[in-house]
Amino acid sequence: MAPVDPTARFVDLMQGPEAAMPLDELALLVAAHARPDLDVAAARERLDELAAGVVEPTAEALCRHLFIAEGYVGDHQDYYDPRNSYLDQVLERRVGIPISLAVLLLEVGRRVGVGLAGVSMPGHFLVRVGYASDGSGSFIDAFDRGAILDEAACAARFRALHGPAARFDPAFLAPVGTAAIVARMLANLDAIATARADRPMLGWVVRLRAALPGAPPELSRRLAEVLAASCRFADAADVLERLAASGRGTEADHDARTAHRLRARLN
Repeated sequence: MAPVDPTARFVDLMQGPEAAMPLDELALLVAAHARPDLDVAAARERLDELAAGVVEPTAEALCRHLFIAEGYVGDHQDYYDPRNSYLDQVLERRVGIPISLAVLLLEVGRRVGVGLAGVSMPGHFLVRVGYASDGSGSFIDAFDRGAILDEAACAARFRALHGPAARFDPAFLAPVGTAAIVARMLANLDAIATARADRPMLGWVVRLRAALPGAPPELSRRLAEVLAASCRFADAADVLERLAASGRGTEADHDARTAHRLRARLN
């Protein structure tokens, strides 16, 4: 069997209906760009094994198993270590950041039938337990060993991050789907790669971000800049030419001219 191209597989899955998007596989395909020898199927089997150890299908039992028995914790020492954002590394090292630990919680919970949803609160990703018609519910902070929170506690965490005067909007606690979770994971990795001036990492991260459904054209232009900075002028020109072909007006003309200049650098 031919090896799977993680980029092609990622793009294919992201173009399907959101209800069919496998969050675990998508997160692992992101990780496979950093670790090309990653066995995605084996990592998913590890999630199956974790689910098999949950004694009953409740949020409390799930959190006890992952954060007490298995010892998964938030990395307070080296928060921006890229490994904290790669699901395979989270599984192996048992440390992560709020969103990667939340993905772990969501995917093990899905396997045992616990109704959970991601919550993309600014600055700190959470997990919602259930969703009542009035919007109420409880929340799990996977970064804090599965602490169970109410809305007031979520607001307190928000203000601890953004300052006591920061305005908390209950809409921050609305559930989000798989596409939004993957987009936030990639945005985090983009920030890490930029801060580390890691051009190879930045290249694949921005490429995946530009491939997300509804990605703005600015991401494709940024991808072209990243490729050009690595002297990949033909690849950068390809990106801009595709963008020009799908656009119109002065921006499309500018993209086409920039692509032409990049190709001229190949001579």
